[in-house]
Amino acid sequence: MNIEISNRIKRLRKELNEHNYRYYVLSEPSISDFEFDMKMRELEQLEQQHPEFFDPNSPTQRVGSDRNLEFEQVAHRYPMLSLTNAYSEGELRDFDQRVRRELETGFEYVCELKFDGASISLTYEKGSLVRAVTRGDGERGDDVTANVRTIASIPLMLRGNDYPPQFEIRGEIVMPFPVFEELNLQREEAGEPLFANPRNATSGTLKMQNSAMVASRKLDAYLYFLLGENLPGATHYENLKKAREWGFKVSEHIALCQSVDEVLAFIARWETARFQLPVATDGIVIKINSLKQQELLGFTAKSPKWALAYKFKAEEATTTLLSVDYQVGRTGAVTPVANLEPVQLAGTRVKRASLHNADIIRSLDLHLGDTVFVEKGGEIIPKITGTDVSKRHPMAQPVQFITTCPECGTPLVRTEGEAAHYCPNDTGCPPQIKGKIEHFISRKAMNIEGLGSETVELLFSKGLVNNVADLYDLKAEQLVPLERMGEKSAARILESLETSQTVPFSRVLFALGIRYVGETVAKTLASATGSIDRLKSLSKEELTTINEVGDRIAESILDYFSNPRHLELIERLRSKGLQFESDSQDNSLRSNVLEGISIVISGTFNRYSRDELKQLIELHGGKNVGSISKKTNYILAGENMGPSKLEKARQLNIPLLSEEDFLAMIGNN
Repeated sequence: MNIEISNRIKRLRKELNEHNYRYYVLSEPSISDFEFDMKMRELEQLEQQHPEFFDPNSPTQRVGSDRNLEFEQVAHRYPMLSLTNAYSEGELRDFDQRVRRELETGFEYVCELKFDGASISLTYEKGSLVRAVTRGDGERGDDVTANVRTIASIPLMLRGNDYPPQFEIRGEIVMPFPVFEELNLQREEAGEPLFANPRNATSGTLKMQNSAMVASRKLDAYLYFLLGENLPGATHYENLKKAREWGFKVSEHIALCQSVDEVLAFIARWETARFQLPVATDGIVIKINSLKQQELLGFTAKSPKWALAYKFKAEEATTTLLSVDYQVGRTGAVTPVANLEPVQLAGTRVKRASLHNADIIRSLDLHLGDTVFVEKGGEIIPKITGTDVSKRHPMAQPVQFITTCPECGTPLVRTEGEAAHYCPNDTGCPPQIKGKIEHFISRKAMNIEGLGSETVELLFSKGLVNNVADLYDLKAEQLVPLERMGEKSAARILESLETSQTVPFSRVLFALGIRYVGETVAKTLASATGSIDRLKSLSKEELTTINEVGDRIAESILDYFSNPRHLELIERLRSKGLQFESDSQDNSLRSNVLEGISIVISGTFNRYSRDELKQLIELHGGKNVGSISKKTNYILAGENMGPSKLEKARQLNIPLLSEEDFLAMIGNN
């Protein structure tokens, strides 16, 4: 029996860790919040009943993380904990009874809409926004101040003058439905994977390194909690009213309730009224109003004991499956999409639903013309959850996953152990060709300025570019007449293409888009082999001796170099002057002048990008660090350096280096 319980606990931990990763890191949830919470509850109960199986690394012992190491990590002054969830009236009444027992006096509730986006903590000093940090793991999050400054509903300077000298306000950054639908329409037309819901689109947007792109996404924000010393009011409700006066966007749909019955009435109203809102909501947050009573109730290790999140049930509808389309992504992965008889669901008109892969179609036993159950929990992209077999026509044909690519007709392949089918024709399949070109020109690859997805689409449709090598054959007279181009834009593209001839081998290798060879693996391969010729000559056994290269990556590399078209492409790129051998710029130290020195980079620079400066630090023996501490030796400071970093540097007496100072230090003037 104990062995069965132990195995069940291990399986639950593994599943929950995977779902945490998909939710917080990839922003690609594969189960609903309700299913996740049920699994978590089961694990918590089993661990409480069987303490002999305690594990400090269990998902029950930590809060999930959305941290992105490309951003500076900042410690929260006040931990950002998660809320306990409730799904029924009974659970809400149990919460009410626990509060009554502990307080032994009267109290009020504040009810608020639970917006479904990305949690944010904003710090203001003397009325100015100085820092915006994501929830992260609850203790530390990403500093996304530059991106948050682009959100029009977040004030950079406060109104009035009666705010505390320093305070923190927390809220949710959201993407309005019209913006989300337009964004997914653009991604669909580009053959890119669709965002599952506005929350994931918001999270992905906040993690962008380009704040101009963030601004174009038109994010919004609702603020809901004030923290700090010398707050204006003794209650949560008073503080929200005051925050609204200071210029914060606080939802107008907030209610002060005197009893749990009033709370339930508020919930009942918004279970349907929420579908009229312009943004996603997935429940109601109930908080004790008095700050003193909040303090008396305190916290558990993971959640405040004075607040609860009541989660709405996923809405379900029935409709008819009309047909199934198949979309080909950049990597060749084929995704089936169900076309449905339009139906109203969760406040929107639904006519498509993702089917993910052949296994999902098989498990649902789908037939054309079936009456299907469609669910849209938390305003996610709808999914088919089942079929009403009793209504199936006796002559209905089962949905058969396609065997050839819908774009180029090539027979599809499916690698053992993977769910997706792939089109292997990466040199002749239009969505893959365009995707490879977009990858090649991206900032971390060849960094071709002036080219974007729209221009790539235009060049491809005009027959000017059919692979990445064709980019280097472009002429000004071909580019200038194109829509939205002109002489200056054309000159910028051609100049950037010429400059890309100096991009080091590791980035050229990454730019080729070999499956599973990401930025880090490309650097490792370039360092270990020294040239493309050496790399393509290695056997599988030799490849797997290289650090970070396993069987899957090795097989992908061998498969890539076995294709004559890939070899021809490499030779064309080589003839254009691209770097296919390592030199001192690529994998060897130029000097050890920075040996033992830790440097933080902050701000924007004129001569080099931040990534290029990081590379220079490493090439001269130094160490890049993300946040300032006593161990930091220098701060490489550009324009628009964050005021919080500047203040911390002064407090710790850490010297600031300009870009010119740094280049002089490494002897690169």
